[in-house]
Amino acid sequence: MNYISTRGDVVHSRGHTHGNLHANTHGSFINHTKSAKYFCDILLEGLAPDGGLYLPQTYPVLSEEELANMRDMSYPDLAYEIMHRYATDIPAADLKEIIAKTYTAEVFGSTNITPLRTLEPDLHILQCSNGPTLAFKDIAMQFLGHLFEYVLTKRNAEINILGATSGDTGSSAEYAMKGKSGVRVFMLSPLGKMSPFQCAQMFSLQDANIINIAVRGVFDDCQDMVKAVSNDLEFKAQYKIGAVNSINWGRIVAQVVYYFKGYFAATQTNIEKVSFAVPSGNFGNVLAGHIARMMGLPIKQLIVATNENDVLDEFFRTGQYRPRKTAETLQTSSPSMDISKASNFERFLFDLVWRDPAVVRELMRKVEQEGGFDIRQCPYWSRLPAFGFVSGTSTHADRMRIIRTTWEQYQIEIDTHTADGLKVALEHREPNVPMVCLETALPTKFEASMIEALGRKPAPRTGFKGLEDLPQRFQVMDIDAAAVKRCIAAVVNT
Repeated sequence: MNYISTRGDVVHSRGHTHGNLHANTHGSFINHTKSAKYFCDILLEGLAPDGGLYLPQTYPVLSEEELANMRDMSYPDLAYEIMHRYATDIPAADLKEIIAKTYTAEVFGSTNITPLRTLEPDLHILQCSNGPTLAFKDIAMQFLGHLFEYVLTKRNAEINILGATSGDTGSSAEYAMKGKSGVRVFMLSPLGKMSPFQCAQMFSLQDANIINIAVRGVFDDCQDMVKAVSNDLEFKAQYKIGAVNSINWGRIVAQVVYYFKGYFAATQTNIEKVSFAVPSGNFGNVLAGHIARMMGLPIKQLIVATNENDVLDEFFRTGQYRPRKTAETLQTSSPSMDISKASNFERFLFDLVWRDPAVVRELMRKVEQEGGFDIRQCPYWSRLPAFGFVSGTSTHADRMRIIRTTWEQYQIEIDTHTADGLKVALEHREPNVPMVCLETALPTKFEASMIEALGRKPAPRTGFKGLEDLPQRFQVMDIDAAAVKRCIAAVVNT
């Protein structure tokens, strides 16, 4: 399997758009590129040199027989069946060993890894937050930690991971990478805009290879700083900069697995269709669902649920993509979704525009220089429904109401982000189509909101008592990519 950049220098087998957004090109493109790379190469690289994101040249499409054989597989076996199609440069025995070390009952609480919890007939929550940091990010990040160590050992190499987090990615990455040989983690987060529990999970870590940087800004500022450093190709090469954000393809591949697992748990046969509701910030989680659908998983709808930061909802409803500025990005009670520039959205755009990198480059130029773009007068707008995306938004009042009613009706506690997903899921629910809402974190991480919604603290989780009282280690930084570079250089050269 080869990988290409969403902005790469690509020759098409038929037709050219030359960046013309109104070109009436139809059908699919076959991409050929001189810069195609293998899985392990892009795993360590993060952003492509041209600023784009890596995707496979093609998505492997599963036959009916292959899909049927997967239905009763264990989580590790299912993970291998999906991942080996993308990680073709890792020997089968090695990949199986990495997966076996990752997906254990000791790490995730049960052999199911992502159990399906039924609220009522055809309405379910896929429990994805039973890992070490109580967030769905653990499912991919634990895999990535073992994978990084494997690849770095094979290559006798080191990597300095540079990431940005709005709350959960940071702790998940740090818990997966702490103590790993050959790995340092530099994690940027918005100062004062995560929950106290989220801050404590990250900042209380005392491992020498974990460096936390709190930025005076919002998540999008942190993400922009990461991209600015990564786009300095000389610095990136000199300091071996890699990524664990969902721009890292290894994370996306790992997340594809639980869509298959959730589908099989919610159905009896492979002729049924299922809809998934996904709380969405950086678009990585729902992108994994898009890839599962492209592989042949019978998904009816992919429901993009946003909070008050509704850039993605606006796009899927209107065709306009208008990322907000720092001052316009709201701080909400579902902080991990307080994102206005979703990095992984570019990967979906690439598929939407018939995988034409010239169009992607032009669209992203419009984002950077004009503040956004509008595809309503382009052929891509009429093509959008074929991908199964619908969307909706949720407010603080909605979250509180959904948390209360879910407890009252089902005696189940859900966190604020999962509440956003469930609220929008209910708006798009269809008769006789199972609806699976993806849980993204556990309520323990958002105590103040749970007290407001239920009048009491959420059920405690073992192992986290007194977490917020532990000493915290982090540095504060202005919105300045050059300062990040100086920090990295100082740590590496010490």
